[in-house]
Parts: sequence; structure tokens; C-alpha cells
Amino acid sequence: MAAKSSFAWPDLAPSGWRDTFDTLHMWTQIVGKTRLALAPMENHWWQVALYVTVHGLTTSPMPHGSRAVAVEFDFISHELIVRADDGAGHSFPLRAMTVADFFAQYLGALRNLGIDPAIYASPVEVETAIPFARDSKHASYDAEAAHRCWQILLNTHRVMKRFRGGFTGKQSPVHFFWGSFDLAVTRFSGRPAPPRPGADLITREAYSHEVISAGFWPGNGGFGTAAFYCYAAPEPPGLGAEGISPQSALYSTELKEFILKYDDVRRSNSPDDAVMEFLESSYQAGAKLAHWDRAVLERPAYDTSRK
Repeated sequence: MAAKSSFAWPDLAPSGWRDTFDTLHMWTQIVGKTRLALAPMENHWWQVALYVTVHGLTTSPMPHGSRAVAVEFDFISHELIVRADDGAGHSFPLRAMTVADFFAQYLGALRNLGIDPAIYASPVEVETAIPFARDSKHASYDAEAAHRCWQILLNTHRVMKRFRGGFTGKQSPVHFFWGSFDLAVTRFSGRPAPPRPGADLITREAYSHEVISAGFWPGNGGFGTAAFYCYAAPEPPGLGAEGISPQSALYSTELKEFILKYDDVRRSNSPDDAVMEFLESSYQAGAKLAHWDRAVLERPAYDTSRK
């Protein structure tokens, strides 16, 4: 039996999480759209993602003329921090405020540093898109709830980095997509994918090649609860009938994805191992049925425990 993980996987069910999530989703979209405005285009739109840090989420450095700028959500000190490479910076506290107020403060912080990106000022990938400057509906921020969500993202990031070590083919970084509010990692077979009928510009680029993608939703994603997911695109026939582990994992016929509930992970003897089992077994199911060249694409992960 595996030893119990020494990393804390907190409960993501404090009373303030749901409303905090809805507000934080809009805030991360605002900051993420700065990356969309400033960062040069990369394949599969990878330039738009945010990244997990030891304090929260960051844009990483973005070019702005002859300068570089980065924005970070700090979920320990609960601040939004803007820094430039010339030493200039500005911050303001993360607290309960409307999306409109956050948007105004954020743009003011950028302009104080001489940065004025052309941000598309309305959210995407949501059922009702309220322009940021008019959004007074979303105004909650429970600091403990935000901190717990970040801790789970940090734990997931750690396990996903281990998962990446077993693959030699093309794969994405472990990155956070603010549109769908999920942390994800994607592996590629190396083969082009059939065009998706009716796909928009973003989807055509994102799924231009065969992928198996896995990630974590903190309560969104159409499943109704915090969960890990994995899917193959295009999906090979019979994928839903494949057995995966751990035993609590399932296949959602509605979402066309394998799902592992976060609460099942947290209650397991070793959450790290449970997530790794899910990532490995769901990937293997998809790669087998889609006839990926696994002998070329895979290798055993290095054992660094003795180094």
C-alpha cells in the first residue's frame, strides 16, 4: 500500500467558494486577456495561458515595446501585482469587489506603468457574457476559498509535471486556461487531426492535431463538482468502455470524458498516486485505441528519488 501523501489536498467546499469562483473567473479572464493582447502567437493558442506559481497565478513575462511586464495573482498575501522589468510596479488588494471595480483598478495599475493593451472587455466561454465594465453581479472574494483553490492547483501542477516526464513527444506545458478556468496538460500523437465541421478560428487551431488532454476543474466544466478530466480528440471508438483507474473514476457519456471527482482523490490514501493513476490510465486507454506510436512517444519516468 502506498504511503499517505504528505501534501495537503484541502477541502474545496467552504461556504464562500461558489460565489468566489464566479468572481475570480472574471478576474482571471481580465488578466488573461492582457496576455492575449501582448504575447506573440503560439501554436494552439498556448500564449494566452496563465501559470501556477508558489504564490498564485502569473502571466509570466509579456513584451510591451522595449519592456517586459508580468501580472500575478497572489493568493497568500491576496494581492494583484503588476511588475515591469525596469523595477516599476503597482499592486492592489484582492477583496470583495465587483468585476467592474476590479477592471477599473487593473487598467489603472497598467496605465500607471505606461501600459495600455487593447483588451477585449467581455468574458468568453460563459453562458452570460456581461462586459467587465458593467459587471456588478459578481463581487465575492472569500480569501480562504481562493487560497484553497490555489493549493489544489499547485498540487495538481506537481503531479502533472511528473506525468509529463513519461512522454517524449510533443506536449503542452502545464498551464491554466482562464476561459474555461482549468489547469491542463496535453499530449500529441504527431498526426494532424481531421478538420472539425463548423469549428471557429480558436477551435481549429487548438485541435489541429490529435490530442489526449487532461486537467482539473475546480467545480466548473459541466460536471457540477470539482474533478479531474481526460479526453481524446478525435475520440476513438470504444473509449468509454475502457477500464481505467482508480476504481472511482468514470466515463461521462454526456461530456465524452473520463472523470475523477476531487473528493474521491482527497479521501484516498495517497491523493498524488490517485491523480497519477488517473492521468496514466486514461491516457493509455486513448493512446491504445487511437493507435498512437507509443514505443516512440513514451519512456519510463526518471526516478530522481536517489539523486
